Amino acid sequence: MLVNFVVDQNKISYYLCATQMGFFIMFIINELFILATMSYDRYVAICNPLLYTVIMSQRVCKVLVAVPYVYSTFVSLLITMKLFNSFFCGYNVINHFYCDNFPLLSLLCSDTHEIELMIMIFSAFNLIFTLTVVLVSYLLILAAILRMKSAEGRRKAFSTCGSHLTVVTVFYGTLTFMYVKPKSSHSFDTDKVASIFYTLVIPMLNPLIYSLRNKDVKYALQKMWRKLFSIFS
Repeated sequence: MLVNFVVDQNKISYYLCATQMGFFIMFIINELFILATMSYDRYVAICNPLLYTVIMSQRVCKVLVAVPYVYSTFVSLLITMKLFNSFFCGYNVINHFYCDNFPLLSLLCSDTHEIELMIMIFSAFNLIFTLTVVLVSYLLILAAILRMKSAEGRRKAFSTCGSHLTVVTVFYGTLTFMYVKPKSSHSFDTDKVASIFYTLVIPMLNPLIYSLRNKDVKYALQKMWRKLFSIFS
């Protein structure tokens, strides 16, 4: 990335572009299923705390991580091989800052209907399935929180879900905007801005978001804000 900032023309080879897109698709799909798994984990922790260690055993956790990786690898290889086995035109400038499927589709000379349909079906399934798991988990969590009589218990439950819910909102929002819409409404400029959120912003914010429950992190942030306020006041 640092090299790309200083050179006049950014270049990537054919095979490296395919590799980059393959890993991108694999990790983005896996992130969806991991977020869904985390929402289920929070549901079990809040709604069935006494059975948590039994339900979320090490074996179950390993399966919930392994299955998304196997599935995402399969989908990634299928889409990448299908796209890069198609015929590209002479114009080879990718209107994006990484090798994504939609900018690459615009460079194909062959019929792209089958590939577009494949991407749309997998994207819709991945988003709808994982989002359904997230929504159902949080609806059950909300029902459990409303039944709590202790204000402290409610606060702890909201604290447990707050960071994950923040990431889910930003992540699913940008992905839905990017992929679950017809080709005619695609604007590469707006897509590039949206993709910055799940490729750069969210990964950078993740350590901070998931650490907000930590008292030391909260104290450090409060101390930093007090110093900034004293400097500018």
